Amino acid sequence: MKKFVVLTLLAVLLCFTAQAHAKEMIQVKGSDTLINLVQKLSEVYMQKNPGKYLAVTGGGSGTGIAALINKKCDIADASRQIKGSEVEQAVAAGINPKRVIVAVDGLCIVVNASNPVKQLTVDQVGKIYRGEITNWQEVGGESGPITLYGRQPNSGTYDFMKEVVMKGDYSPKMMQMNGNAQIIEGVKADKGAVGYVGVGYVKDVTGITVLNVGRSAAGPFLSPLNSEEVISGRYPISRPLNQYLAKITPDILEFIKFELSPEGQKIVQDEGFFTLPQEYVEANKAVLGQ
Repeated sequence: MKKFVVLTLLAVLLCFTAQAHAKEMIQVKGSDTLINLVQKLSEVYMQKNPGKYLAVTGGGSGTGIAALINKKCDIADASRQIKGSEVEQAVAAGINPKRVIVAVDGLCIVVNASNPVKQLTVDQVGKIYRGEITNWQEVGGESGPITLYGRQPNSGTYDFMKEVVMKGDYSPKMMQMNGNAQIIEGVKADKGAVGYVGVGYVKDVTGITVLNVGRSAAGPFLSPLNSEEVISGRYPISRPLNQYLAKITPDILEFIKFELSPEGQKIVQDEGFFTLPQEYVEANKAVLGQ
């Protein structure tokens, strides 16, 4: 009987402890491009700060921002900037979303390693994804159909490609994949494939070629693997990777400061992304009041 009472009390204590941790836990949700990086940042942060808890999940930039608006998360990871309509919804919900930039990405256009094509212009990439170029021979490759791999509409990268690169609608023939890793696997298995992924997902990957991209046929054609070209913005499809905050509590501020610290930015590099140029550093300081 005593043993039963002790076990019952222990179970109750564990339940209360779990509930206390859940209340203290910072919820991070959103971008598939950012998920591996932010999970790694949170793991290291929690190791260095016992008693601090973060839960990091994906679902896409749109899903993360929606969760922030609905007060279901504290930090929304987003590989695109928040839309005006989303800001309006946030304000209506009593939230003034604050943007912090945690890394820089060179969006990579990838093809199967057997494909002889090594470079494309932004215009060619747009035409391919709009379905206006359908054969590799049209862009200097061997004759054969182009298979399109992309993301789902809740993805920030889906929106970024549509607005910045394509400036139009996707071909209905594009296969919509759940994440960057699925696109990589699809391209590796399909000789006619083309896909787009964050630069952190091509590190040490075999079976694909990361194309150089030019603003025009005159070039220059630049690589998203070159940190200087990406950070400077010379690589034509560079982009900031963002986190949106509903509020800046002391615990959230400490985690954000860790992400932006030299140690956090070293993790950004280790995960295959690029560190922040000075203009983004200054923008973050203005938001955080540092």
